[in-house]
Amino acid sequence: MPLETSAEHPVPVRTVSNLLAQWIARLGAVWVEGQVTECTRRPGTRTAFLVLRDTAADMSLTVTAPVHLLDALGAPLREGAQIIVHARPSFWPARGRLTMAADDLRPVGIGALLARLEELKRVLAAEGVFDPARKKALPFLPHTVGLICGRGSAAERDVVENARRRWPAVRFRTAEVAVQGPTAVTEVVEALQRLDRDREVDVIVLARGGGSVEDLLAFSNEAMVRAVAACTTPVVSAIGHEVDAPLVDLAADVRASTPTDAARWLVPDLGEERAGLRTARGRARAAVTARVAHEQARLDSLRSRPVMADPHRLIEEQDDRLRQAVERIRRSLRTRLDRASDDLRHAHARVSALSPAATLQRGYAVVQRAADGAVVRRPDEAPAGTRLRLRLADGEVAAEARKPAATLR
Repeated sequence: MPLETSAEHPVPVRTVSNLLAQWIARLGAVWVEGQVTECTRRPGTRTAFLVLRDTAADMSLTVTAPVHLLDALGAPLREGAQIIVHARPSFWPARGRLTMAADDLRPVGIGALLARLEELKRVLAAEGVFDPARKKALPFLPHTVGLICGRGSAAERDVVENARRRWPAVRFRTAEVAVQGPTAVTEVVEALQRLDRDREVDVIVLARGGGSVEDLLAFSNEAMVRAVAACTTPVVSAIGHEVDAPLVDLAADVRASTPTDAARWLVPDLGEERAGLRTARGRARAAVTARVAHEQARLDSLRSRPVMADPHRLIEEQDDRLRQAVERIRRSLRTRLDRASDDLRHAHARVSALSPAATLQRGYAVVQRAADGAVVRRPDEAPAGTRLRLRLADGEVAAEARKPAATLR
């Protein structure tokens, strides 16, 4: 039942502490897994104090365990070890402190660790965290390289020295963090997010030397893998050696087999680029020289042609053709005019021969009635007394009909 309290009727601290102790005691014993961040054994005491931390979240618990449980492990319990404890939570009202009293303690074996990593790998792959389609291409020549590595580590020297050997002007922004132990995940994730927000950083390198599965366990942590996948800046994973395969290798945009190999992915080799430029410049020079020679040969060929050697010759030839064409036109026109004139004379002669005037010239006359000018063709058209007009070659003569023309013999 909840406490009935108010500003006017508060309860003392001891009441709340005692209730908390009672409620927590009801939880009973539970199995808890965590990473050992601290192990304290005082001489002459039968109890050891452990601090267990959740690597996926920044949370920890204090656990008390009998010393004989630690001795039963057969090997000293080191910080960073993954263990499972069976413990009962208890709340100390006097100090307001939560602790867990362990009655069983078991180390997580390498086989169990690998099985859990394999299951985590399957889950993340199903979510698309390792999908090649989401991986980003590395810049050809980064402005600044973000480097996450251990403090004073050989991995840092390998990356920096080999990168500068390839490209002396490369710049690094280094974040030295814990790459092993209980704080490794938190520090690496914070460094990743900080460098990812830095606009001058074009690529981020995670570098660490080789080690056992337990040593590299932080780089298979789910929180770190998701942080690498969430980066907008390309990430190069250079963890351990070729045979090591932490899960961040699958989430990173590029996996380098070693920190030394990471330098090859980061920057181009200056010597190779210069050699490539020399080769490209030589090819370009040869191509330009060949093109110029080809065009010069074409120009020489054009200049050697007769029309280019004597430009006026073409004009003269065209002028001669024009003159000949004009002369042919003139001859043709004269010929046609002569023929037309002859045809006209012949036609005039034929017309003149058929003309009534020519007939009149031969002594014939055209008889017309004087009254209406009608041509008289038969005798009955001009009875006696009809006044007539005779049209001759050189004029007209008046006449009068005497008797019908039919009586004439």
